[in-house]
Amino acid sequence: MNQANLQLEGLLMACAAVNRLLVEKGLLTPHEIDVALRRAEARITSDDRFQDQDMSLSNRDAICFPIRLLLLANGDEDCAAASFSDLAKQVGLTKEPYNDQR
Repeated sequence: MNQANLQLEGLLMACAAVNRLLVEKGLLTPHEIDVALRRAEARITSDDRFQDQDMSLSNRDAICFPIRLLLLANGDEDCAAASFSDLAKQVGLTKEPYNDQR
């Protein structure tokens, strides 16, 4: 596996842990984190380059993957305790088509 992928895996799991800690400390609610992550995905997917026909579906998925993984990690306790590979698998299973694929 590419070392950059391993670094991103660690970074995503660290972000998920920080998000859980923010909730545990009462600084944010799971709903507030969910809204922030969904807004981030909406901003990214509304970007002009995202809308261009030149971007492949796999590239679109790659851009959205970290946010979707964090959304799942922010979910119920089972997801919060899941491993990176389990969360990554769930991202693939729960991915919905983009507006231009419907």
